[in-house]
Amino acid sequence: MDLGQLRERIDDIDKQIVSLYEERMDVSRQVAEYKIENGKKVFDKSREEAKLAGVRAMAHNDFNRHGIVELYEQIMAMSRKLQYQMLSENGQTGRPPFLPVDALDTGKVRVVFQGAEGAYSQAAMVRFFGEKIDSIHVDTFRDAMSAIDEGRADFAVLPIENSTAGVVSEIYDLLVEFEHYIVGEQIIRIEHCLLGLPGTKLSEITTVYSHPQSLMQSSRYLSAHSWQQISMPNNAFAARKVARDGRRDQAAVASEYAGQVYGLEVLEKPVNNVSSNSTRFIVVTNQKIFCRDAKKVSICFEVRHESGTLYHMLSHIIYNNLSMTKIESRPIEGRAWEYRFFVDFEGNLADVAVKNALRGLREEASNLRVLGNY
Repeated sequence: MDLGQLRERIDDIDKQIVSLYEERMDVSRQVAEYKIENGKKVFDKSREEAKLAGVRAMAHNDFNRHGIVELYEQIMAMSRKLQYQMLSENGQTGRPPFLPVDALDTGKVRVVFQGAEGAYSQAAMVRFFGEKIDSIHVDTFRDAMSAIDEGRADFAVLPIENSTAGVVSEIYDLLVEFEHYIVGEQIIRIEHCLLGLPGTKLSEITTVYSHPQSLMQSSRYLSAHSWQQISMPNNAFAARKVARDGRRDQAAVASEYAGQVYGLEVLEKPVNNVSSNSTRFIVVTNQKIFCRDAKKVSICFEVRHESGTLYHMLSHIIYNNLSMTKIESRPIEGRAWEYRFFVDFEGNLADVAVKNALRGLREEASNLRVLGNY
């Protein structure tokens, strides 16, 4: 046969495949109806494994065996998604674990941030909650989460991602460890300044203090000088140290706001490598709530250490037409080469598409947590 005839043959086969696929999905719909009536779970791992082994044995060579397994994995995934959709249509969405609210109650609350007065976290807090907010500050991110646990604070403001330095991995680990939830976010433009005692000249400086990320973000400027660079837990701590020590040979890389708080002079600005540098802060609480106008969902999940498991998990987001905006992974403590995935996607917990996606994800993940909707 020539190429045209071969293509016609493929078209005929494809018509049969489409017809059989639609017939199979109709049977899947009937299976879903039976499961709904009898309260059975959609995902039956042992049944699917047996089915894959069966169709694999029907193929006649290794290439086809691999391909037929991949094809049936997709067919069965589509069948599950149809069944999840039908469960939702029949009102079997389960009890909503998060309570919708019109807005966050910020009237008589206390907010905690990490660092000293003048930290970027404080600036993010003020931008989100307003100038008159009752606040406390602590030394570490863990201390901030513990403050909510202990009832000393209602909300915490924590940096989770910088546009140039990447994610703050410790925050992801703490979100898993603590039963706290993201209810808001605030993006702050980062403009690092070189701060010193009033009247200090650049020629007098020998040592610069700042957070490691800030030193890295200002590496081009700092490398042009022969100053010793010393890491501090927080930029504001660095500014406070320079102010308290009262030495002209010391300077800090921090915000202009920190300089105002500690009476330091801006010697140079900006000193960061990238002018568009920004940090995303999250607002967390121990209340399982979300605003009715929330537009982003954050989740984390674990999957079996098998080929294709992550792909199948993410397919629930794709199938429900949800836009994934971020994915990160963190190693699972005590389990070598196994990872926990953190995913952000657009949507609201009240949306049908989000409910369908979460149902599928929850059924098929080893462990899944909704970290918040904001």
